[in-house]
Amino acid sequence: MSHFDELAREFLAQKRIAVAGVSRNKNETANGIFRTLRDKGYETFAVNPHAETVEDVTCYPNMQAIPGGVDGAILVTAPEVSAQIVQDCVAAGVPRVWMHNNTFMPSSVSDEATAVCQKNGIQVIAGGCPMMFFDPFHKCMKWALGMMGRLPAA
Repeated sequence: MSHFDELAREFLAQKRIAVAGVSRNKNETANGIFRTLRDKGYETFAVNPHAETVEDVTCYPNMQAIPGGVDGAILVTAPEVSAQIVQDCVAAGVPRVWMHNNTFMPSSVSDEATAVCQKNGIQVIAGGCPMMFFDPFHKCMKWALGMMGRLPAA
C-alpha cells in the first residue's frame, strides 16, 4: 500500500469531516464530495464564509465556528484560499487536512498551506481526491494516475 493510500485511509477512517469550498451551486466539486461523505455516514460540515446554508444544512464561515471541532478538513478551494483555511485549521485544532486536486482542473494545493500544516503537526495530503476511495469512476482514475506515477506522494 502506498503512503498516499495509508494517509487517505486514515483520513477517511475519521467521522467528523469539514468540506471547505462548498457552494450554493450543487454542481460544484466540493458539493459532490460533501454529499458523498454525508451519504456514506460521515458527520459532515459545510464551510463557506459567503453562505448561511448549503445542501440544506448550516454552512459555517470557518473551521473555528464548527461546534465540537472536526477530525479532518477537505479543502476544495483556490490555493491562496487554502493557505488561509489551513491557518483556521491550526486555530481550530484540526489534526488532518486534505487539499483536493482535480486532475483536469485547478488544484487546491498550496506550498504555503502544506508548509503551515507540516510546521503545526497537521497531517496533510497535498493532492488527490477522496472520491478515489468511493466512486467507481474515480477508483479507475486513481488506478490510472497510479500507473502514471501521478498520485500525490502525500
